[in-house]
Parts: sequence; structure tokens; C-alpha cells
Amino acid sequence: MSRRKAREMAVQALFQLDFNSGVTSEEALAAVLSERGEDINDSTKLYAKALVDGTYQNLAAIDGYISELSREWKLDRMAGVDRNIARMAIFEMKYSQERLQPGVAINEAVELAKTFGTEDSSRFINGILGSIVKNKELS
Repeated sequence: MSRRKAREMAVQALFQLDFNSGVTSEEALAAVLSERGEDINDSTKLYAKALVDGTYQNLAAIDGYISELSREWKLDRMAGVDRNIARMAIFEMKYSQERLQPGVAINEAVELAKTFGTEDSSRFINGILGSIVKNKELS
């Protein structure tokens, strides 16, 4: 299983869910899989689904963490990709059954931001997640 690939697919699906209210998580993931056009093993697909579903189920609490500590940037003003990468990282640190250590989650999120975001996304993600870890108990 490639967790990095699963995270990439999950971020793409979360982005779709964020901007298309009529789409289900299953439809969003199916669209990502069809766009990728590569053979992805079942365990990677299952992990991506767990990330999407878990992030989406805990969205209100996750957005609360982000909003509380990013006073300079309102959640709806953040770039959609950045917002969803941060959401997923917080899910992995706080809500996932296999919680990631903050350093690992932040590193993975920064790498996703370099792949999918703008030139400034990786610094932005690192700053937001670093603030959350520094100022909040994520356990």
C-alpha cells in the first residue's frame, strides 16, 4: 500500500467534496480513480476512503481548530487545496484510528502542498499545522 498515493487521492476527493455539494465521497473518489488511470491496489483505495470519510465526518471540529488558530486567514479565504490538506492532516493527527505523530503528518501535508498547491502553499500549511500542534493538544 502506498499511503502517499492514498493521501494524494484523498486530497483530490476532499477538494471535489468541498466545491460540489451534491457529490458523495464515493463519487468523488471514483472520479479521482478514473482520472488517474493507473492501477491502484485495494489497500491504497481503502486508506484513501478512510481518510476522506474520516475527515468529512469530523469536518466541523477540524474546521474549528483551523479557524481558531488562523485568525489572519478565514477558512473560506484559504485556497481550497490548502484548506483540504490541512483538514486531512488534522484528521490523521487527532481522529484517525492510526494517529500519526504531528511531525509525520505535517511533513506529509507539506509534501502534498508542494505537489498540489501554489508556491506558497507548503509554507502556509507548515505554519497552520505547526501553530495547531504548538497551541492545541491534539491527542
